[in-house]
Amino acid sequence: MPILDRVREFHDSLTAWRRDIHAHPELGFEEQRTSDLVAEKLAGFGIEVHRNIGKTGLVGRLRTGNSPRTIGLRADMDCLPILEANQFGHRSQNAGKMHACGHDGHTTMLLGAAKYLAETKNFNGTVHFIFQPAEEGLGGAEAMVKDGLFDRFPCEAIYGMHNRPGLAVGKFQIRAGAMMAGGAFFDIHITGKGSHGARPEAGIDPVVIAAQITTALQTIVARSVRPVDTCVVSVTQIHGGDAYNVIPQTAVLRGTVRCFSAQVMRLVEDRMRALAESIAAGFGAKAELDFRALFPALINHADETDFIADCASEVVGPENINRQGPLTMASEDFSIMLEHVPGAYIQIGNGDGEGACEVHNPGYDFNDAALPLGSALFCHLVEKHLSRLGRE
Repeated sequence: MPILDRVREFHDSLTAWRRDIHAHPELGFEEQRTSDLVAEKLAGFGIEVHRNIGKTGLVGRLRTGNSPRTIGLRADMDCLPILEANQFGHRSQNAGKMHACGHDGHTTMLLGAAKYLAETKNFNGTVHFIFQPAEEGLGGAEAMVKDGLFDRFPCEAIYGMHNRPGLAVGKFQIRAGAMMAGGAFFDIHITGKGSHGARPEAGIDPVVIAAQITTALQTIVARSVRPVDTCVVSVTQIHGGDAYNVIPQTAVLRGTVRCFSAQVMRLVEDRMRALAESIAAGFGAKAELDFRALFPALINHADETDFIADCASEVVGPENINRQGPLTMASEDFSIMLEHVPGAYIQIGNGDGEGACEVHNPGYDFNDAALPLGSALFCHLVEKHLSRLGRE
């Protein structure tokens, strides 16, 4: 029986698991319930479970045959600090927390692959099922690597998958080389001089300074970064003041930077610091920048990209694979794992019809129709990489 047909036989179970995880979202490094659920499922499939890798991360190991060959499959488990707007039955039960990026689906697809592979064992070697915490900017991949992930669970190659709203269910897209941007977070702390709101001349207004800096930061991309070097600088938070009639003493800007090279990231940091400090000084205030480059650009290795694209083609047909997928300005800390082990990261369609919702949106939900497709691709990767043919 083809893999996809077999996985579809337990599609209802996959849907139930996914919706249970969706209803109980947990932030990065807090995924205790999710980790418990994953560990229980893996153990029930007869897979070795190794916990507390990168805090709440875990790895399932499945060996069969006598081959020393290995492969790693990775899924993320954490949610986002978003108040869910959906009203369906499996909506978040944890106020202010939501699976708005589909990690509930990614975790479920990998569990589906684990279930199938543990039942069939149609391979010769070792599979490592890697369930990562804290992908959303908190360093979960780095935490697992520092905890000895690839020393304890060596992988010849590693593969990850992420849903893509706007791409039809049943389609995949990928590209070799740079695929997703590197990411940084920043805070700019502005210290002025507080005063009465009716006497601005007696103070130094950090809110006005914050507005000036916010506008000036947009010139970094427009006038400092080469037009051929794609970059995004976004101020996403401004905090200052608590009263209508008080000019506050301090204000804070926060935001993110995305680009595809370390050189551009350093340029942005240098220009951001110079602009913030000089603008604040011009008003008689002080600005301090805390710039944190969190993860590098995601670089897909050429051979592994071809391999997963070929496998996806064999699952859903070559007409449903885009091997020249678009560059993505979003970031993904799977990039850190790819710096240690060759591998590739593919996008799976989450639906392109009316109402398809972008990730990181309070109305988002993972499309359960994609679950068997993702699981089947993971399984095919394993069976093909660890083929029994000629390796007994």
